Amino acid sequence: MAKQKKIQAADDDAVNQQQEVYHIPVMLMEAVDALNIQPNGVYVDCTFGGGGHSREILKRLNADGKLVAFDQDPDAKRNLPDDERVVFVPHNFKHIARFLKLNGFAKVDGVLADLGVSSHQFDEGARGFSTRFDGPLDMRMDPSQPVTASGILQTYSQQQLHKLFEQYGEVTNSKTLAATIVQQRVTNPFQTIEQLKQALQPVVKGNPNKYFAQVFQALRIEVNDELNVLKELLEQLPGILKPKARVAIISFHSLEDRLVKNFFKKGSFEEEAYNPFERDVKEQVFKIITKKPVEASAEELKINPRSRSARLRAAEKL
Repeated sequence: MAKQKKIQAADDDAVNQQQEVYHIPVMLMEAVDALNIQPNGVYVDCTFGGGGHSREILKRLNADGKLVAFDQDPDAKRNLPDDERVVFVPHNFKHIARFLKLNGFAKVDGVLADLGVSSHQFDEGARGFSTRFDGPLDMRMDPSQPVTASGILQTYSQQQLHKLFEQYGEVTNSKTLAATIVQQRVTNPFQTIEQLKQALQPVVKGNPNKYFAQVFQALRIEVNDELNVLKELLEQLPGILKPKARVAIISFHSLEDRLVKNFFKKGSFEEEAYNPFERDVKEQVFKIITKKPVEASAEELKINPRSRSARLRAAEKL
């Protein structure tokens, strides 16, 4: 028996090491604690990735509990644990309600989403997410989707590019940047990261690393339609969560965090028309669990610097 336990512990360590190479889960305990796990409940990990958050959820479930794990990136499937309690859905979490229904789950006890790009995606030069490598300007989280960063750079109008870099990247000279891209793409195909960086050198403002990080963030958000996908997820939550069920979302930039904050507060994205003669108070959908967003601890920042921009918000369905 002792020998079997040692073997199991060694296997667990090997799995954990493999997953840490793929992706270190951000605010692991904080996020899973926020879900207030019920041992026999049904939980959803919208962004399975390296499986770190999922494995912690599974530790807190009994034999009757279930975990539904979504991930549109085919690379994530290699991290799946051999556990019959797991249902893996190889699709974008914007289809959450549809696939929960298809798998026989009308309502769930909790939903977790880590909206960041995985370390694996950043570290694979061929995926095109990072400025640290030369590779194709791809940036697709789902490689089967048609839109790439290169395609956007080659086909969007100057006005579209200006708006894209201004809104999604908060690039200070987004108008000049857009004009430069439109001018350069006549002779520069913008197929690779290095081609883009070289073409933009004359217009870089401030710290080049920060500047290109903002440019890449804007392109990645557009390629993967990240903000609309997040809105679709949030809008489905009231319909799939049981009363007292929890949702925990980790975001990595202000655009995402603002969407999450406002939806938890209002329970909707619909604009309410002001009527001075109407005194009805709209019924609250969520109780806010995190009055302020939770940030990574100093200890975590030392281990995983990529967690520095992470913000965790949690709410409970009323």
